Amino acid sequence: MESLDRPAARRLALARAGLLNPSWTGLGRRAAGAGIRARSACLELVDRFGYLQLDTVSIAGARSHSLVLLSRLQGLDPVMGECLLQPGEPLFEYWGHAASWIPLELYPHFEFRRRAYRGNHWTGALLAREPKMVRELLGRIRAEGPLRSVDLEGKSGGGGWWDFKATKRVANALWSVGDLAIRERSRFQRTYDLPDRVLPANVIGTAATLDESLRKLLRRALDGHGWATTSTLARTWNLRNLRREIATALAEMQEADEVLPCRLDTGKGSVSGWIRGDDLELSQRLRRVRPPDPRGVLLSPFDPVLWDRDRVDLLFGFHQILEIFKPEPARRYGYFCLPVLAGEHLVARVDLKAHRRQSRLEIIAAHFEPDRPNAKTATRDALERYSHALEMELDHARHHLSR
Repeated sequence: MESLDRPAARRLALARAGLLNPSWTGLGRRAAGAGIRARSACLELVDRFGYLQLDTVSIAGARSHSLVLLSRLQGLDPVMGECLLQPGEPLFEYWGHAASWIPLELYPHFEFRRRAYRGNHWTGALLAREPKMVRELLGRIRAEGPLRSVDLEGKSGGGGWWDFKATKRVANALWSVGDLAIRERSRFQRTYDLPDRVLPANVIGTAATLDESLRKLLRRALDGHGWATTSTLARTWNLRNLRREIATALAEMQEADEVLPCRLDTGKGSVSGWIRGDDLELSQRLRRVRPPDPRGVLLSPFDPVLWDRDRVDLLFGFHQILEIFKPEPARRYGYFCLPVLAGEHLVARVDLKAHRRQSRLEIIAAHFEPDRPNAKTATRDALERYSHALEMELDHARHHLSR
């Protein structure tokens, strides 16, 4: 069995995630503006991970999906993160480990999930209980065209008024089972449409087997992670109750030389995982390069390298925590803290609030990791570049950057 130590696995993870030198990552770091080249660079990043997780919280000035792009693409217009999903673009919106924009080529490989939603005790049962609403909603979209989520409340064909919350649940269920698709988003509001008016016919008409899908999705997850445990690979796509099938798929992939078993040496023991042959070679090359640029960059708490908290602790020794749902007195760091990456270490976290009318970015709090002497400098640099990208004035109350 191959093996990696923590520094090698950490550097490989950052390289595959597009957070190191472009010559190591294979991904560009410049994407000025919001033109064709910028869009292409954004789509290239989504393709690397296999997903771009969506989140509604915008208190820090940009939502998570925009933050992921801004952290990697210098000069990018923040608006790009809100409008990637458009008719004709090679993306669709669906459930990954959360609601995500996903490369279109993967659509057939989620047929198993659409079937599961149709038969489960919540989504399937809801559609079975509301046949009239299902018929009317699909009929209205078929006759009138795409329907925004904010417009779901309206006069139905039967002469009554739809219940807004109930209709949203039905629309969401129809999307989950594949009877509706998300055409686009505007101001983060979904627009629902019929799948055959959103997705190419050859994509809709193709359904992969479960085994084909698992192999495809596990391989794509590993593309973005570099090295990962079976658990991380499964959580990337929220693959539940499929332990035996996942083990079979990984064994088939190993036999086909698509993946290699690889042990992570933590210094106190070892953790079993997987790696691609090309990434094993890349990890060996990365050992010989100079340490990464220590300039700071802000990361979304839902960044591809951060959402799996066990993995963050394993590779970075960093306790990633999300405190949105905690009451304010119970929070340790803040409402929506953004970790700061400096080189190959997570050195701080900052809680920000954007005041859009004043074009001002307030630093509510900053917390620095111990034994990271460059933490404050990296954090200031990260904040200045982020505020510049948002075209907001950074609140220069420097006492927020002291311990």
